[in-house]
Amino acid sequence: MTDLSTSIEHRPTLAAVAARAGVSASTASLAFSGTGPVSDATRERVLQAARELNYGGPDPRARSLRRGRSGIVGVVLEERVRDAFRDPIKIATLDGISEEIGAIDAGLLVLTEVAGDAAAATAAEADGKNPITLRDAPLDGAVLMGCSPRFEESIATLRARGVPIVAIEGDPGDPDVLMILQDNRDATRRGAEHLRELGHTRVAIVALPLDRDHSYAPVTPERVAAGTSATTLERLAGAWDVFPDAAAYTGNGSYVEAGRRVALELLAGDASDRPTAIIAQSDLLAAGVIRAAEELGISVPGELSVIGFDGAKVDGLWPYDLTTLVQPAVEKGRAAGRAIVAMLAGEEISSQHFTSEFHLGDTTAPPPAV
Repeated sequence: MTDLSTSIEHRPTLAAVAARAGVSASTASLAFSGTGPVSDATRERVLQAARELNYGGPDPRARSLRRGRSGIVGVVLEERVRDAFRDPIKIATLDGISEEIGAIDAGLLVLTEVAGDAAAATAAEADGKNPITLRDAPLDGAVLMGCSPRFEESIATLRARGVPIVAIEGDPGDPDVLMILQDNRDATRRGAEHLRELGHTRVAIVALPLDRDHSYAPVTPERVAAGTSATTLERLAGAWDVFPDAAAYTGNGSYVEAGRRVALELLAGDASDRPTAIIAQSDLLAAGVIRAAEELGISVPGELSVIGFDGAKVDGLWPYDLTTLVQPAVEKGRAAGRAIVAMLAGEEISSQHFTSEFHLGDTTAPPPAV
């Protein structure tokens, strides 16, 4: 069996590669970086020597020490990674961030919201686990997704460390946190006005989580007052601007199954009492609403109009073209990435505000005649 310490001690070095290629260490370094006045022939000689010595390149840890940075930008999500990666909007936003931070040769570290929860991290450590948290993750900067009910906790932790922060949506309660904002309230209001113009009066809302409990429950004034998810609250306000009496229920996240489960409850009553339109706070939730309607034999849009939010491509929606509010997810991610790059360079940068576009599909129509 190979002794690990011995193998580390005998790991090939850049100096060994330079000696084998017959060049200086600085020339070998330039050959690996792809910069500087190194001829193609010299670069190939260095790379051939590296292959012969099984040298994989300069140690990134040493490079980080030289730069004084970790080369890592953290992104804090509200749910488990496997759940977040089912959401096309999260993926599009991450794509936008990663495109921009490539300018500083940085990578992404995806953290779930428990990373910002000091109590959860302490409990995990007590169980013998050693989770990476916002208290100790090697980060040059951090992007927070504003749907998280632990938004303020994460900001406080990063503030204490002096890590540059960009918040996508949310309400940080700190005017110095740079924000990437979206017109959640105005956009939802426009969608609700479309339903009103069609003649709908019995409207219900399928909402995103309102607090950290992620519970299936009616939205009450008490829950709104204690709510910590700014995105949910803003979209509720936009719907209530038009339909102040609309009943709202939260699911456990932006999932098709969450929308289906809530809609089955909303649509269980007699046809004369149940809603003729549902405003879903995400396209995934809207897809679940449509699935529930199909199970109950309720036609969309003949008997039930459905409107979403996001403009995401959702598998299983065919043949429907969802009426929705299209948000610029990739552009929001790029804006967040550019902001991190600018802050690390010591540049001044302002918060940005994005506008969603109303997309008229075929899932909305006038309510059925009584």
